[in-house]
Amino acid sequence: MTTVTEAQTMAPRFLWLDLTRKCQLRCTHCYNSSGPDGTHGAMPHDEWISVLDQAARLGVRSVQFIGGEPTMHPHAAALAEHALALGLHLEIFSNLVHITAEWWTLLQRAGASLATSYYSDHAADHNAMTGRPSHARTRENIVKAVRLGIPLRVGVIGDSEEITDAARRDLESLGVTRIGVDHVRPFGRGGQDQDSDASGLCGRCGSGRAAIGPGGEVSPCVFSGWMSVGNVQEDALGAILGGGAMAEANAAIRSAVRTQPELQCEPKRCYPDHSPCYPAQTPCNPQGQVPPACSPDDQECSPGTPSTYCNPRR
Repeated sequence: MTTVTEAQTMAPRFLWLDLTRKCQLRCTHCYNSSGPDGTHGAMPHDEWISVLDQAARLGVRSVQFIGGEPTMHPHAAALAEHALALGLHLEIFSNLVHITAEWWTLLQRAGASLATSYYSDHAADHNAMTGRPSHARTRENIVKAVRLGIPLRVGVIGDSEEITDAARRDLESLGVTRIGVDHVRPFGRGGQDQDSDASGLCGRCGSGRAAIGPGGEVSPCVFSGWMSVGNVQEDALGAILGGGAMAEANAAIRSAVRTQPELQCEPKRCYPDHSPCYPAQTPCNPQGQVPPACSPDDQECSPGTPSTYCNPRR
């Protein structure tokens, strides 16, 4: 069992900044039920800046902007600039429906990278998942990212091996080299908006990583947003990450996932510290990103950073 003392010694390495619930799409499996009617939450610009400053001082190396569609947040570009100026590795998890010239310039900066989800090489199937005709734009922007040399990883989420294999081949034909495959996670619309259950998590949430939501609430990962352990608008980030509430949430998650023996550990999957997965668990991958091989940059449990994987996205 994770104790408070152990939690306090786990230096943070990666943060998800879950900026917004607003998105152009309404994906059928979105882990936090984002969509056109979503909001940007209650975190003002200066509070997000403070979070980034605190994260850098605490030793965080990588952050991922996610949502919703993070590029729709009114301060996202300025926050991205600040993160890069602090020397943080920044990954933007975007649906790639609309990327402005400003964002293309930012994404070509040293330390920046891009991630997205892809559902099928057939437009109709992809669009059925996203709720609108988004396939052409996403595919075109994947091509542009590759052409510009922007570090890119793409997660494929499909209903069958045949669909995911075809989507992978399509992506490879476009020049994408970092491709992961995942299944729908049982949260938000992906869980048919039922009450969330910690047994659906990977089991490594909160260990060297955490998520901060649109209202400043902190949770062990983006998939466990209902397990708030504090709010950065009320307390310092370091105190929250090393506090008793985080330790208790982590212990509850690990206890819950131990009851899922049908999930077999796959030691070759990447974790931030390159250790095998938690007992009986595969990597937590909300966004469908499972790296083909570990690399020194892999710092999260798969939803989305520069090369890690607790992949929270749709």
